[in-house]
Parts: sequence; C-alpha cells; structure tokens
Amino acid sequence: MITLYGFGRIFPEGVGETKDLRAQWALEETGLPYRVHALDHTAGELDSDAYGRISPFHQAPVIDDDGFVVAESAAVVLYLAEKAGKLIPGDVQGRTCVVQWCFAAASTVEPTLVCIDLIGIFDSGKAAHKLHAEVPKLARRWLGHLERRLEGREWIACADFTAADIMMAGVLRSIRKTDLMQPFPRLKAYYERCHARPAWQRTLGLYAERLGVSVDDIR
Repeated sequence: MITLYGFGRIFPEGVGETKDLRAQWALEETGLPYRVHALDHTAGELDSDAYGRISPFHQAPVIDDDGFVVAESAAVVLYLAEKAGKLIPGDVQGRTCVVQWCFAAASTVEPTLVCIDLIGIFDSGKAAHKLHAEVPKLARRWLGHLERRLEGREWIACADFTAADIMMAGVLRSIRKTDLMQPFPRLKAYYERCHARPAWQRTLGLYAERLGVSVDDIR
C-alpha cells in the first residue's frame, strides 16, 4: 500500500497551503489504496535525520509505494498517474503534453506566486516595495498566458482532466484569496471547475480532519 507523508500539525499560516494536498488529490482521483503518515511540523519532525533519508529537502509530500519512495509534488502526482493508468494519456505525445504543463505549473507559474507570499511575510525596505510592484506584474503575465491557453478548452493539457490540472490548480490555490485571477474569467472558471471535482472535495475534507480545522477555513 502507498504511504503518503503529509502534515498532521503545522504552524497556523501554513494550514491549507501545503503541497501534500496535491498528492492526496491525485490519490483520490486515481482510487489507489493509501494511508497517511501525519507529520508534526511544529515539533521538527520534517527536520529529523530519519525523514531526511526519504525526503532530500526535508519537505512534504513524499510517498512510499512498498519501498519505492518519491518526493516532490509534481513527481508524486505524475508517478501516481502512471501507476494507475489514469490522469495521463497512453500515447507519448499525450503524456508529454501533460508533463509539459506539470513543469509549467511548478517551474514557471508557482515560483512567481511564491514570491508574492514571501514579500508579504518579509516585507521591509525599498527593495521589498520594488518587488511589490514587479512580482505581481510578472504573475499577471503568466496568468494571461494561461487565460489564452484555456480559450476553447476545459482542461490545461488535454481534452480530459489530467495530472497537469492537479498541479496547475494546486499552484493557483496560493492566490485564491487575492484579486489576481479577477481579470481572467477563463482561468477563474478553470480553477473553480478543478476544485468542484468530487476527489478534491474528499481531499479537502480528509486534510481538514487530519489537521483538526474546518473545511471552510481552508477553501
């Protein structure tokens, strides 16, 4: 059985924002049997030597599939898709399209959105004010490209919902409480379509139960 290493206790500002949500969403979509090993971030469990042996950067999520260990959320989601034969097309061009958009989520869109969060946390001095102006501008550029990509299509990579949608929708969660998506109606509708899926609703409920919070607080 697959073991998902995810958060059990975490500092308040991280609740609802963690990447183990993406891994659990993929597990719920594929129907693969799994259990969750809940980690206590507040007690330093992710920093332990034992956890470092399975997570190269002491981060979550990690999955252990009967001894085969995978770290990094995009790699986890793609592995689960390949293992289940779901969320990813069977032909090489279709698979490559899904992989491309997983990379786009993790390598292009997410770093800029993470910068916005970091500015809010460490805001000080003239440099931060400059970043406040420039980073959202860059974010809107990426979101504009996504808006164009979604013209005439329901999902980001293929005709069907895939691993790439889990990654992209997971990345976009970090700006759900801002106005950044407001000028992009197709992107906003895409985000809502992804998160209306039953597997995501199950994931959110299981995550809230695991962390002892209300689902409404993390939507």
